[in-house]
Amino acid sequence: MAGRIWQFLEGWHQRRTEERWMRLAETASAMDGFALRAARAEARGMRRQLDRLLQVADMRLAVPGLTAGLPQMPLGTGWSWRPDLWRGALPEPGAVASLDRTALGEGVALYHDCPLGEIVVRQIRNDRPEDRAPYGLCLDVFGFKGSFLSLAMNLPEAAVEGLKPRHLVRAEMVIDSDRPVKAFARLNIKHGPNLAQPVSSLPEQGRDKVAEFDLAYADLNDKRIERAWLDLILNDAAMTRIVIRDLVVSRRPRAEL
Repeated sequence: MAGRIWQFLEGWHQRRTEERWMRLAETASAMDGFALRAARAEARGMRRQLDRLLQVADMRLAVPGLTAGLPQMPLGTGWSWRPDLWRGALPEPGAVASLDRTALGEGVALYHDCPLGEIVVRQIRNDRPEDRAPYGLCLDVFGFKGSFLSLAMNLPEAAVEGLKPRHLVRAEMVIDSDRPVKAFARLNIKHGPNLAQPVSSLPEQGRDKVAEFDLAYADLNDKRIERAWLDLILNDAAMTRIVIRDLVVSRRPRAEL
């Protein structure tokens, strides 16, 4: 009995809430500024929580048929990570990257210095097991007159906890493009006032790309590491569609000799 009463009250409360927001939406054009600002602030707060719920639900329910797990990690891998952009749907899946920085979900942004603004970026749904991740990122580059085009991804705190010069950091990607594109991966590690920036070129042929960084050559002060991020740098990308189907970063200790 108590359970049925609770369900009734929960349903009644939900209907009242939906009716309230319908009324607010219908009367928004006639509200005074104070009431409109209050309603907007409340709506934004609710939207953030709803977006979080939708993203988790999409990650868990949207792609049961895909092989969405992480790729086979090298022996000894102690940490691996796939950014949220490739795991779940974004609240705003697409944009024209007319500015020098375009945010793409939490911790991912596209940077360029092209004055034309002819770059369209959007999240797409992967539909093949070999794509590995549930979602991908599509870049349609039309006219391009800039000197650089890069995708930057902030690495989580777990990536730098206990990070030492004896570690190898690995970035694995699945990338499709209309034609071979010259690309580089750059690992950026902020340690004190200094910035370590090892670079690895990616093979132009094939869709499976791997970049590996041996931190023994990075002149790294492991006692002062603050944060790290990964840049994917694309060269000569004009009039090209590039689809980053998956991206996974991992780290492991180098084998002791």
